[in-house]
Amino acid sequence: MRDTKLVGLYGSLVGACLLVMGCNQKAQEAKQTPAVLEKDQVTLGFIKLTDCAPLVLAKELGYFEDEGLNVTLQAQANWKVLLDRVIDGQIDGAHMLAGQPLGAAVGVGTAGDIAVVASLDLNGNAITVSNKLWESVASSLPKDSAGKVKHPISASYLRPAIDAAKRKGTPVKFGMVFPVSTHNYQLRYWLAAGGIHPGLYSQADINGNTGGDVSISVTPPPQMPATMESGTIDGYCVGEPWNQQAVTKSIGVPVIASLDIAMDHAEKVLGLRADFLQKNPNTTVAITKAILRAQKWLDTLANRPKAVSILARGEYVGADSAVIAHSMTGTFEYAKGDIRPAEDFNVFWNRQASFPFYSDAIWYLTQMRRWGQITEAKPDSFYLGIARKVYRPEVWKKAAEALVADGLLNASEIPSTDGFRPATKGFIDAIAFDGKVPNAYLASLPLGNKE
Repeated sequence: MRDTKLVGLYGSLVGACLLVMGCNQKAQEAKQTPAVLEKDQVTLGFIKLTDCAPLVLAKELGYFEDEGLNVTLQAQANWKVLLDRVIDGQIDGAHMLAGQPLGAAVGVGTAGDIAVVASLDLNGNAITVSNKLWESVASSLPKDSAGKVKHPISASYLRPAIDAAKRKGTPVKFGMVFPVSTHNYQLRYWLAAGGIHPGLYSQADINGNTGGDVSISVTPPPQMPATMESGTIDGYCVGEPWNQQAVTKSIGVPVIASLDIAMDHAEKVLGLRADFLQKNPNTTVAITKAILRAQKWLDTLANRPKAVSILARGEYVGADSAVIAHSMTGTFEYAKGDIRPAEDFNVFWNRQASFPFYSDAIWYLTQMRRWGQITEAKPDSFYLGIARKVYRPEVWKKAAEALVADGLLNASEIPSTDGFRPATKGFIDAIAFDGKVPNAYLASLPLGNKE
């Protein structure tokens, strides 16, 4: 009887071992047998900003190559050129402003059908003013016990200088990078929160200055410091390294980081033409996998110095590595010598930075309506419909699940979500935003269209 039991036990153990071995073999086969790529030669565009880092590092660390991709990265002259080249098929996709695919979908600017498969980062911008404008307000700013200016700085402190310039018929002029840029909406939000009207868009005013207390215009990011130094603009909102460049060149002072205007705002996205996604689903997932790996690598702070040295190269950002390092390695310099901790200035992976949330898209759409780029009131269903059309979290999830199968990601890092971040008051004016009720949010804002 005992022998029979032992034989039975032995058989059960062998069966269990064979089952485990079979499962492991299947998992190994799944890992080693990637889906056949429809296209392995891919061209992606970018603008020379530090937040192009996920694309650059995906290439430089070999993550694209790991997915069987040969990716060419091409720097673009400005955001309009980049957008047009994605839409007309000269490049397959790009490091894009979060507002560009959304603007293209609703007909603000060049129309097109672009899919967002990942958010590339949170935060990352700042508003810088010229030395002249800074000197006109610095004495009125509140100081801490050490005599340092308290941050964040409200735009309300610029009111005397703005009013004086307006009376002279020479309004204070700000630059931003593109009409549907995060920078445009952050600049306008900051001004409005300080009681300064940034102006409205209309069919007769494509610059969005109607009724404004200031003048706002477009300047490509790398040209911001020189444009301000020449006196053409008095300040600007831009990504890095162009705020820190102003400090290094002693031509201006950053007054507020974008994370203090809208905490953890989605910044750039990975945008691909919708027809590219439809024709090349496996290639799209492979691209997304490589980008996600790079984003995770970037948010290990010990990796940032290596990222800085790569980004500084001429084919990428092409700026001094010391300037790039200021914001990328956990600090940010405001007035000359006023260096402060800023570990959250660039967030690429942590806090679900990479996931394409519908609510992120809806916030930008509300700003388009607030300032008149969307020309008439829309129901809540409009905002959600556009967000679901453009943002493709299902692609992100498929890429992330494949990385889990590859042992490169933990399953816990995949958000369990309906596509909406929780309602938040993380804005400089503490007004609550809930992406599920966009019209109620618009009605709560102090300036601009309220429906």
